[in-house]
Parts: sequence; structure tokens; C-alpha cells
Amino acid sequence: MMKLWNDDAGFVVSAELVLIATILVLGMIVGLASVRDQVVQELGDIALAFGRINQSYSFSGITGHTSLTAGASFVDRTDYCDETPDVAGAPPACISVTIPSNGENGI
Repeated sequence: MMKLWNDDAGFVVSAELVLIATILVLGMIVGLASVRDQVVQELGDIALAFGRINQSYSFSGITGHTSLTAGASFVDRTDYCDETPDVAGAPPACISVTIPSNGENGI
């Protein structure tokens, strides 16, 4: 019985593995949440960059020997949220995540 009571080799190894696995899992959760936030930030910045592309064009009328073209023009209007400036490090403009209440705990 004393030999069984003093033998703790299996317990020490498994306790160390559980502690290391717990620390690794917690670190991965924090790291993945940070990656998620940065991906959303970059996608918002890309969306703002696409929205700020100037799509206006124009060409004047052309007259040849027997024909002519009147010309055309297009002016790019401001889109929704184009008025707010894009600031480096700030959350992306016009991206809002709303989570509906599930009714628990009065929330």
C-alpha cells in the first residue's frame, strides 16, 4: 500500500500536460479573436478604398467629315458614409455589428 501511495509519476505528467494544454488553448482563443478583429478592420479599409475610387469620366464631342459625336460625362456621387474621413487605426466607418438580445438576465 505504501508503494502505491508514494507512486505519483503518472499524476505529475498528466497534470503538467493539462496545465500546458490549458495555457495553449487560452492563448489561441485570444490570438484568434485578435486576428478576427484585424481581418474585419482590413476588409473595412478595403471597402472604403473601393468606395473612394473616382469613377467619373468625360469626353468631348468629336466631329469628322460626315459625322459627329455629342460627347458624354459621368460624375461620381458620394456614397453612404463617404463624408467621414478614414483615420488610420480607427474602426472602419459604417460597419456596425448588432447582436439581438436573447432575453436572458434582463438584457
